[in-house]
Amino acid sequence: MRDILLLGLLPFLLYTMAKRPFIALGMWIWTALFFPNAWVYGAASVIRYNLLFTGVCILSYLVLKNKPKFKPGLLGAVVLLFFFWTTLSTIGTMAPPERSWDIWTRFAKVIALFIFVVLIVEKKRHVDFFLICVVLSVGFYGNLEALKFLASGGGHKIEGLGGHVLGDRNELSVAFVMTLPICYYLLVEYGKRSRLIWLALLGTMCLLVAAVIGTQSRGGFIALAGFGAYLWFKSEHKIPVAVLFAVLAFGLANFVSDDWMSRMNTIETADEDASFMGRVVAWKLSFILAVKHPILGGGFKSLEYFPVWAELSRDFFAYEWFYTGSALPNTRVGRAAHSIYFQVLGEHGFVGLFLFLACLGGAFLKARAIARKARQLGAPSWLRTLVTMLQLSIFAFALGGASLSFAYFDLIWAIFGLLIVLDARILPAVCAEKKT
Repeated sequence: MRDILLLGLLPFLLYTMAKRPFIALGMWIWTALFFPNAWVYGAASVIRYNLLFTGVCILSYLVLKNKPKFKPGLLGAVVLLFFFWTTLSTIGTMAPPERSWDIWTRFAKVIALFIFVVLIVEKKRHVDFFLICVVLSVGFYGNLEALKFLASGGGHKIEGLGGHVLGDRNELSVAFVMTLPICYYLLVEYGKRSRLIWLALLGTMCLLVAAVIGTQSRGGFIALAGFGAYLWFKSEHKIPVAVLFAVLAFGLANFVSDDWMSRMNTIETADEDASFMGRVVAWKLSFILAVKHPILGGGFKSLEYFPVWAELSRDFFAYEWFYTGSALPNTRVGRAAHSIYFQVLGEHGFVGLFLFLACLGGAFLKARAIARKARQLGAPSWLRTLVTMLQLSIFAFALGGASLSFAYFDLIWAIFGLLIVLDARILPAVCAEKKT
């Protein structure tokens, strides 16, 4: 049934995307985060939807009359410079070249998404449609899995789809948290227009919180706690938000198992947890890799290549100040860095890390600057809410990603692109409309 529905809708979708590039862009991020091939069978499962929709998006932009000019600004220039730097590190990779170039190719697609966000998005409805597609991908999967979690009384353990960018449950949980502020913006903006939309988005947010709990991810839980504190601090409705948090905490307490509690309790005693200290070992080896190759690092996936891991392990005791407790490097296989910061440090050196942090920090500060500028110019309240929620998504990524190898996630780079167009195009346009 799903196959027939999707194949029946496909011609209409392709026609609509060809006529309106912003719809194609939304479908691009939807297929990147939702992975429709995992939901269908037979003839419908052979189609590479993400590649197809990406191609339609690019072609529809190329034939568009009066194309918007590419204005990346300082933030966009740093993003493109970081991508250029990853290309250099891939050329000199220490991992098997085919492995590093495969990851580079995936990241190149992410940067292509960023570029076309900057090229295509011009209006509020373009931004809103893009964000709705994010909610219909990550949010839909989170809702479905959360319902299973609640129906099983907390017994269902939420995992990602195999072979997908969000296949790992820890990365999936951070994606859930990053989607929460997007839902909040849509709730504030569209919830007042329809009671049904208000209930749907509020329910989506509640189920996403349950989904984070259901993944049993400590990184996701820390990101969720940080999100809650930041949202309460930024919200103009502190009492309703606090009441909602209290209701959620009370309601979900009945679905939390002893296993979940014991797992979360290890956050307080991280230095005694073997799993966490194993990550610290990977952080230390990433640092050693960067010290040995400070400019370009080792290239994509270099730390996970066991010959590199084993060679770095020889210098493990040379940096005693980098505390790892009694944990030692694995003697059989290489491990992932388990941190966006150490991942980039090891793979692209200190220069690469500086550029990556400049992207994250620059986007965070740009969101703050747009909100301040919008307030000074008397821009509509929706714009201030939007940039604040995008800033909160960046915050959740930066916090949750501290223990995940998740630096090249599509959504965060797309958010960078949205902030650029909000500053360069949409804010001036809405202020000009107000004056007229």
